[in-house]
Amino acid sequence: MIIKPKVRGFICITAHPQGCAANVASQIGYVKSKGLLDAMPRRVLVIGASTGYGLASRIVAAFAGNAGTIGVFFEKPPEEGRTGSAGWYNSAAFEAEAHAAGLYARSVNGDAFSDTIKRQVIDRIKADLGQVDAVIYSLASPRRTDPRNGETYKSVLKPIGASYTAKTVDTDKGIVSDITIEPATDLEIRETTAVMGGEDWEMWIDALAAAGVLAPGATTVSYSYIGPKVTWAIYRNGTIGRAKENLEAAAASIAHKLAPLGGRAYVSINKALVTQASSAIPVVPLYISALYRLMKEKGIHEGCIEQIQRLFAQRLCNGASPQLDVEGRIRIDDLEMRPDIQEAVEKIWPAVTTENLESLTDIAGYRKEFLRLFGFGLEGVDYEAETNPVVPAGFGGG
Repeated sequence: MIIKPKVRGFICITAHPQGCAANVASQIGYVKSKGLLDAMPRRVLVIGASTGYGLASRIVAAFAGNAGTIGVFFEKPPEEGRTGSAGWYNSAAFEAEAHAAGLYARSVNGDAFSDTIKRQVIDRIKADLGQVDAVIYSLASPRRTDPRNGETYKSVLKPIGASYTAKTVDTDKGIVSDITIEPATDLEIRETTAVMGGEDWEMWIDALAAAGVLAPGATTVSYSYIGPKVTWAIYRNGTIGRAKENLEAAAASIAHKLAPLGGRAYVSINKALVTQASSAIPVVPLYISALYRLMKEKGIHEGCIEQIQRLFAQRLCNGASPQLDVEGRIRIDDLEMRPDIQEAVEKIWPAVTTENLESLTDIAGYRKEFLRLFGFGLEGVDYEAETNPVVPAGFGGG
């Protein structure tokens, strides 16, 4: 079949296997170009390892530190005549590259919130690695089923306390308009926190610790975002922000639990990037489009792989210190939040209209990065060629 992008809302329902493999290879090439890092963890578990920051973390661990990695994700396998998810193809490509380099790489495909998958991962660690030196938690999901009571929680992207009106953009049509979002109910706030907060991260660490598979000095990191004032109402001061506050509280609790092992727990505040998760948040794609233009003009733009390589090189390993802020968080969003960048965004923001969107922002770059998430627009890939969507992998069905 000839595979073309089919975009519905903020998701592309097709993915290109060769394109995804090319994207993974490109990220690996970048990491290799930066060289090996000192004091890298050698046995790494990445929870949420198939796309975005999680995939980048697995790539950096493997190709900047020669680490053996176990990845956990929930991805759709391909079928005859139907593509799998981008994460499926990314993970298959990563494993192929890692094995070719002589590195250990295994994956577990299933609901990472479940006790069943936690047990499977623990069994895999015991059998193959013994223990892990680092746990990266990078899950992004719209819902979570609590394994303790079977209740399924759904997250929402809403403000808290009052309705919120701001500019947003239809990234497909290029139409800039105002959007009004009604405030979340107390139930929606609680459920969003249950999905996107730190409860499952802490449950993972508790399970790993109880099983004895956390090595002395083990480090765990989860990713978060703060962003600028223009997005605070829908992000940091909204339901997602409330969940992220819970995530930061979990980091403190986990750090206390890991102290006897000499372990550490951090939340890393990362840069705004085009990801499947960020594409779903109103207002944020327009902000990212403006941000990309400004950061590219100043030569300080970073994608997922550049961010995570710098996180390990300048904050976590390589003789570096975490450089925590007053809240105890690692800040790798420092370039995004530079005063000159944010002042420029604030000047652009009120002036953006449908008519000048292309000239005032990098909406073209946003669209390109969005399609790359699904394996489209990569150099060296023949998108007119007949392609078999079925790419076998050793991590089983979704």
